[in-house]
Amino acid sequence: MPHSRRRRRTTGLAALVVSAAVAAVPLGLGAPAADAASAAQIRVDQAGFLSGEVKQAYLMTGAAASSVTFHVVDSAGATVLSGAVGGTSRGSWNKAYPDVYPITFSGLTAPGTYRLTVSGDAKATSPAFRVEAPAALYGKLVTDGVGFFQNQRDGSAVIPGALKRQPSHLDDAHADVYAWPKFAAGGSDTITDGDLKQIAGPVDVSGGWFDAGDFLKFTHTAALGDTLLLASQRALGSAAPASLDAEAHFGEQWLDKMWDQPTKTLYLQVGIGSGNAAGTFHGDHDLWRLPQKDDGDTATADRYAAAHRPVFEAAAPGKPISPNVVGRVSAAFALAAQVDAKSDPARAAAEFQAATSLYAQANTASPPKPLTTALPNAYYPESTWHDDMELGAAEIALAAQALDRSAAAYLGQAATWAKDYLASDTGDTFNLYDTSALAHADLLKAMAGAGNPSGLAVTPAALEADLKRQVQAGATNAGKDVFHAGGDYSDFDVDAHTFGFLTTEALYKQATGDASYDAFATEQRDWLLGANAWGTSFMVGEGSTFPDCMQHQVANISGSTDGKGPIDVGAVVNGPNNPSNFTGGLGDYQTGMTACPPGGADPFNAFTGHNSRFSDDVRSWQTDEPALDMTGSAVLGAALQESVAR
Repeated sequence: MPHSRRRRRTTGLAALVVSAAVAAVPLGLGAPAADAASAAQIRVDQAGFLSGEVKQAYLMTGAAASSVTFHVVDSAGATVLSGAVGGTSRGSWNKAYPDVYPITFSGLTAPGTYRLTVSGDAKATSPAFRVEAPAALYGKLVTDGVGFFQNQRDGSAVIPGALKRQPSHLDDAHADVYAWPKFAAGGSDTITDGDLKQIAGPVDVSGGWFDAGDFLKFTHTAALGDTLLLASQRALGSAAPASLDAEAHFGEQWLDKMWDQPTKTLYLQVGIGSGNAAGTFHGDHDLWRLPQKDDGDTATADRYAAAHRPVFEAAAPGKPISPNVVGRVSAAFALAAQVDAKSDPARAAAEFQAATSLYAQANTASPPKPLTTALPNAYYPESTWHDDMELGAAEIALAAQALDRSAAAYLGQAATWAKDYLASDTGDTFNLYDTSALAHADLLKAMAGAGNPSGLAVTPAALEADLKRQVQAGATNAGKDVFHAGGDYSDFDVDAHTFGFLTTEALYKQATGDASYDAFATEQRDWLLGANAWGTSFMVGEGSTFPDCMQHQVANISGSTDGKGPIDVGAVVNGPNNPSNFTGGLGDYQTGMTACPPGGADPFNAFTGHNSRFSDDVRSWQTDEPALDMTGSAVLGAALQESVAR
């Protein structure tokens, strides 16, 4: 069964149960409880907490519990803090867990490694967690997230890493360009043409990052990923790890290949997902293999899937280009110019030129319908573009200021696009399909850098209000949710949206000085890293329980299936999703897949509830596929939270 990659625009594991004496609790790996539905569970942020922040965990019970005591136990087995578990349940999760009680232990401030235990009407022990400084807690998320991007590298400059990556798709250095194929009706990714039609080439599109668990390379998503890395580098300044700078520039170098300035051609993607209806050629999703295998694949049907991958243009050479993709690629170039302005002015000037030359090609007069993102569009069906153009213009304005050039024209354009966004596009929050939070925050910086000139189409107050709107949307949801989740875990991309809340809260705090949403940001980090119904971190390598069976070809073939061997550290998966997306089950294993989990049993099924399911299974693209945008959101969210916590 071919794996899939379909995501739509959205708005808006189990702890190891131990009943032994507290002093005997080891600080080892957590694991889903074998009889999860019959035992109480403690859900806690497995990555840890900052000393001075609000600390809360959750106790899931099979029946009402009126008398429960919690103990915080250090690595030596000593109790350092005790108290009563709150007597009021936050609500029911599912039939097996009709009550969820908050455990507040903010009195724990000393750095160290700990566990929570409960006794009385319920008995359970949490996974281990740490109390540590912002640079340690958030710095690990940043470094590990960058590690995922490193594992996504294509071309000759791969980094072997734990998964022993090898150079791949070397023929991308002289690839042919083809006309857009036609796809079957109804949002299908099956091509109806008998063959692809070559229109140009060869071109050098080698390098770059794989978009997700497959080996496709999309300009649309790579540009956002690079923007997120570069913005993270800017936020951390001298505290940024060297790997972040290297990886951000690696991504930028590929985008520079995708934007051919002399011919004014932006290449949209490398590769195709599925083959054609006649079966005469395959696509990437029809194969399950290591990427280096493609270079030696001589099968006729695999010609477009493997060694001779097609390249597609975003628009004909010199013609106007869909503004959403223009805005975000321009933003990436302009952010690169900002971070390089002092250390390498010549390079920054070239990056600025790339940004402005592409920005000028945006088709804002009559944007295509649907907006151009990928082929097929159903992979990434974006519906807004004013936010992307605001982002591109704001970053160019900041780059101009960093290079001592006039920023006035781009400042005015950014304000105009911001006004249009506020008039028609609000409703979403920061994620792949809405970049307005970063655009607003950086437009505010550009305005301030220009002395807050009058006469712009939007005011600082309006931008700040929309940043607050986005944070408040999540905070309102969190206030009503059993586990204080701000995102919608019954739809796609909840993890990206939730890391987006970390980004937006920090941007809003930087812009206004308002720290009233700090506890909300902590709750979102907690939910992402283990304090959720499933008791898993959704970022690989963070905490003791995290996805072992991602729908990711390299991790599946070269990595471990139990988290105890090589893993794709830093990968962020899609996260919980609506059970309706699993109608008909997960299907058969694709040829070449390593069965995971071993035996096929779903260790998280007992925790399906609130119209949401999480499945850690290699076949589960609905919940278990990582991607550049999701992990990039984690990197930026962590970097900004680290910067505001200093």
